[in-house]
Amino acid sequence: MTTLLILAALPEEADAVFAGQGTALAALPFPARRVVLAGATVTLVTCGLGKVHAACAAALWTERVRPAALLMTGTCGQLTDAAGSAFWIAGAVQHDYGAALAAGFQPYPAGDWPMGAAADRPFAAMPDPGLGLPHARIASGDAFVADPALAARLVAMGCQLVDMEVAAMAQAAAALGLPWAAIKAPTDDANGDSPGDFHAHLMAASARAAEGMEALVARLALAANNS
Repeated sequence: MTTLLILAALPEEADAVFAGQGTALAALPFPARRVVLAGATVTLVTCGLGKVHAACAAALWTERVRPAALLMTGTCGQLTDAAGSAFWIAGAVQHDYGAALAAGFQPYPAGDWPMGAAADRPFAAMPDPGLGLPHARIASGDAFVADPALAARLVAMGCQLVDMEVAAMAQAAAALGLPWAAIKAPTDDANGDSPGDFHAHLMAASARAAEGMEALVARLALAANNS
């Protein structure tokens, strides 16, 4: 039996995973639900929006449940025309961590000293167990991106998707010594239409991400039970 911790920023995203199953847990302060499956005990936590919420929830619930892996499900903005209705997040960067220079903002890997040469070193996810989803790099920051100019800068960083949490969870996982994975489904194109598109597509995108996350849990449970 393996133990897995899944974070989602929004209730709609969390509720879509193993919908209607499980038992509510003490909030701690983040609402959570535990689902016991064949081969896995899964704790689903609604962490709230932004990097601080994601990192705090990861740390608090890791201390409580001691998971074998830290996972995230939910929605995102899409920066390019990469094909896919849901994506395996292969790498994550924090686009708002870096140095504010006279020449402009210079991003650095989160946690690095923001001076000198900046490396291109995303937080790398665990190996894909063969879910068949397209791979993408995500840029995370404490802003809802609805600006084509910022979106273009994130594309120049090698990113295809944008959100507000994954890279913070990934940094927390690195600090905690845990493997991590995330599956994200786009709601919008990170442009002027994004606020309306996000609300219009939230439920459907949450369901697409949840489908991939449930498949990932099944693969991880099988691997743990066969080891």
